[in-house]
Order: sequence, then structure tokens, then C-alpha cells
Amino acid sequence: MAATRSADAGDARPAGVGATGPRAGSAHPTRSPRASDPLDLLVARLDGLGQPGAARALLGIAGSPGSGKTTLARALVDRINRARPGFAACVPMDGFHLANSTLARLGLRDRKGAIETFDGWGFLSLLDRLRAETGHVVYAPGFDRSVDEGVVGAIPVDPSARLVVVEGNYLLVDRDPWSGVRSRLDAAWFCATPEHERERRLIARHVRYGRTREAATAWARDVDGANARLVEASRGRADLVVSGVDGRPL
Repeated sequence: MAATRSADAGDARPAGVGATGPRAGSAHPTRSPRASDPLDLLVARLDGLGQPGAARALLGIAGSPGSGKTTLARALVDRINRARPGFAACVPMDGFHLANSTLARLGLRDRKGAIETFDGWGFLSLLDRLRAETGHVVYAPGFDRSVDEGVVGAIPVDPSARLVVVEGNYLLVDRDPWSGVRSRLDAAWFCATPEHERERRLIARHVRYGRTREAATAWARDVDGANARLVEASRGRADLVVSGVDGRPL
């Protein structure tokens, strides 16, 4: 089980995501991380991942519904790609939601988002493809909240991507098939946010996508809340815990 590469490994550090000198392969080739910028500090913690000649690296960011893991993953990839365009890509687990018609057939429509409503085996297969298939574009599924369905082939991961950040609720849950995710990651982070803030965000999201406030509150507490209890229990399997409020390591 690989751990996060340290950002203070000294001059022996290989070229990679968080290298701060003019090393080839660095996502920060010209400047050191600013002490006041949590995102730069997080990028520095990825030092050594995605180095030339090595396998494509995978970082997983787990967290409960509403924790901010998607926002964190996208911001991290954007910051890396500003310094080195195309170096990093972001792939969400949400693309592996089972179709609504399938959930209805299985009697799970009113539990959408629970661990059994995802294609976990399919997600594992994608991780293997992302690691191995670097000579051509790998297309990952996305998720469209406006129609509440996955979208096949929505996210291209180009051969230039040396680091893929995958994010989702159940990346660190120790239950088959999800227990196979951790060993496929080079590093695993957990995005942690207080329950009251997660609930506030979720209610606002559900209202934005068409639920009444009463229905949104019930879903956030009864469905998302139950899923969060499972996810929060997996926090100890992470290499690093990051605040979903201000992005700082906890």
C-alpha cells in the first residue's frame, strides 16, 4: 500500500508533481509553495508522483457527500495544470452510478448514492486502465446532475496526463469491491468537513436541482447522512486528511 511522497525529501527528490526547481516533469517548475496557500502546500505533498519514466500516478480523494472533495480535486488539478498543461486529470467516481432504470429494477431508486448503487467493479477496472493504458486516450464516464444520470465517455484522460486524481465517497471503504481501490492508489487523501456544513451544502444542492426544501433536507439527513457514516469510518485509511472548508491539512 503506497503512501504519499513527502514534500521535504531533499535534493534526491525525483522530478514530479511537486518539485520546485526547474526539473523536467515538475508541475511547479519555477517557484516554491507559498506558506499561506494551502493548495500550493498540497501540490508540494505530491512531490515525486508522475515523474518521467515511471508509471502514471493515481491520487484518490475520498470524503462524505457534501465534504468538498470534488471541489478540492478540481482545484488541485487546475493548479497543477497551470504550471504544466495537461499534466493532471480529474476523474470522479460518480460516473459509475447505476442508471436510474437499473436502480428502479433493483428497488434502490430511493437510496441512490448508497454504496450498492455504484458499479464498483467497473470503477476498479477503470483504475487499472488508467494505470496501464498511457499510449492513447482513456475515456471515463462523468455524471450530469441536471439529468441525474451518468454520461459514458464524458471525460478524456490524455496520454500526457502523468497524474490522475480520482475522487468519490467510497474510495477507502474496506468492503468488496471497494477494498481493492486503496492498493491501486499511490496516495489517498480524505476530505473532512463538519457535519453541519456538509448538510447545509447538500440541502442547497438538492434544492438547486429541483427538490423542495423539505425533500432536500430529508434526503440530506436520511440518505446522504447514512452514506456519510460509512464514509467517515474509512477516514483512518487515508495518508492525509484535508479540510473541506479551507483546504488545509488536518
